[in-house]
Amino acid sequence: MNSKKILVILALLYFSVPVVQAQLSLPYWKEVQDFKKQDSLRFPAANQILFIGSSSFTMWKDMQEYFPGYPILNRAFGGSTLVDLIRYRYEILFPYQPKQVLIYCGENDFAASDTVTVPTVVNRIKTFFGLLRAKYPKVPVAYVSMKPSPSRVHLLEKYVTANAQIKDFLATQQQAKFIDVYAAMLNSEGKPKPEIFLEDRLHMNAGGYAIWKNIMLPYLTKKRK
Repeated sequence: MNSKKILVILALLYFSVPVVQAQLSLPYWKEVQDFKKQDSLRFPAANQILFIGSSSFTMWKDMQEYFPGYPILNRAFGGSTLVDLIRYRYEILFPYQPKQVLIYCGENDFAASDTVTVPTVVNRIKTFFGLLRAKYPKVPVAYVSMKPSPSRVHLLEKYVTANAQIKDFLATQQQAKFIDVYAAMLNSEGKPKPEIFLEDRLHMNAGGYAIWKNIMLPYLTKKRK
């Protein structure tokens, strides 16, 4: 190998290292790469209901058991924000041919910083919805409302306002639904039901997911015959 080729190889290695380091430093990079590895081993079938979003979907490991007869593909990851969904749309949204897309995300956007406002989160939803709709013009989309987590009572006012604005936005879109789980997770005093949450007071136990199932089921696209 001559000196020119050696210099070229060294230059490529030199400039590729920062790129790799930057990728590895991205939030949830490994989780997303794990999805890609799964897909490479056995690519998911078309016409499934694609669940994407944050940990309330991520931790719903037995989701398929709650919705028998509805083929489900869960591609939620970590405690992701809408920024993460937008960033990884080519990995967790665009590769598939879903018959429906369900989204749960936004709660972590507010929790990430006190500077995140309702208009910011609503605009992120609109951006993500626009990207989704450009890829899948006719696929039904449903957004599951941000839930009233006991550990985040200081954010509930923002959640309520953002939920209302997202609902209003989706009402103007074709094939788009808003699924309100918020109210059913409150007790008679209007406070989050502690018994349906895990000890972290953020994520749900089976009781919480049972509530979600009953509310979500009528919105799911039925299996094609």
